[in-house]
Amino acid sequence: MKCKRNSDGRAIDHHSLQVMRQQAIKAVREGQTVQSVAAAFGVNIRSVFRWLSDFANGGQNALLAKPVPGRPPRISAEEMRWLAQAVRDHSPLQYRFEFGLWTLSLIAELIRRQFGKTLSLSAVSRIMKLLGFTAQKPLYRAWQQDAALVRQWESETYPAIRAEARAAGARIYFADESGLRSDYHAGTTWALQGETPVVEVTGRRFSVNMLSAVGTRGEFRFMLHDGTVTASVFREFLKRLLIGAEQPVFVIVDGHPVHKARLVRAFVEEQAGRLKLFHLPPYSPQLNRTSRSGGTSSAVSSGVLCRTGRK
Repeated sequence: MKCKRNSDGRAIDHHSLQVMRQQAIKAVREGQTVQSVAAAFGVNIRSVFRWLSDFANGGQNALLAKPVPGRPPRISAEEMRWLAQAVRDHSPLQYRFEFGLWTLSLIAELIRRQFGKTLSLSAVSRIMKLLGFTAQKPLYRAWQQDAALVRQWESETYPAIRAEARAAGARIYFADESGLRSDYHAGTTWALQGETPVVEVTGRRFSVNMLSAVGTRGEFRFMLHDGTVTASVFREFLKRLLIGAEQPVFVIVDGHPVHKARLVRAFVEEQAGRLKLFHLPPYSPQLNRTSRSGGTSSAVSSGVLCRTGRK
């Protein structure tokens, strides 16, 4: 009796394999997990990761039956798997960076340190998007807002914050939190989790929370947290946001109780002007630039990287 094994695609004719690659990549980009795509096409998971790597390095041409000659792949499937786990499970501080939150620049530097490969920020953004790392905003939010307060914010409050920031030489960030679920398929998912024993064996649902900040100059910072976002978690996010900051930091958030907690207020006061919090009008997510950025890590990036001198 023969045991059925998942194929790596080598027994399939070139044209059919090309179509399979293209459809598999499309499915992953639409939010399906690597595991489910591999099962649907009858191939092993490593093959799907290899196709993702090919696509990340060479686009659609890399999926053709007869690949177009050109430079060798910049990042392999195994390296993509390592990268996804590194960003998912660790903070930059654990890799001896002097920033506490992940940016495209830091991820590019991590790739350089680990694999000796230099990638552009656009290439890193494409890879992270393929792996499912997005600051995805919730699809539905309450909109019971006060139009007068919104107009006042846009015409008076925010211009005053910008003027104060210019006078103090401060950097302005819009911050927010969002939840990511393993069973959310309307958008991009954490693709690497299709490899984990929990998802593969039991199919149990899991989620992770993302705290993110978008700067007015396009900077993007984020922190992943496995659990409820409490005042202490938000305080930790603010601590990391201050790491490496040479200027005062102004953070604009919504009116969530966590952002107004006594613990958070005390931490802000301890910074003696180095950190300030400002609050948006109630029910006005459209004023928060973390919403307007589209929620993806490719929408914004930081051109600033602080090297530690360590390799």
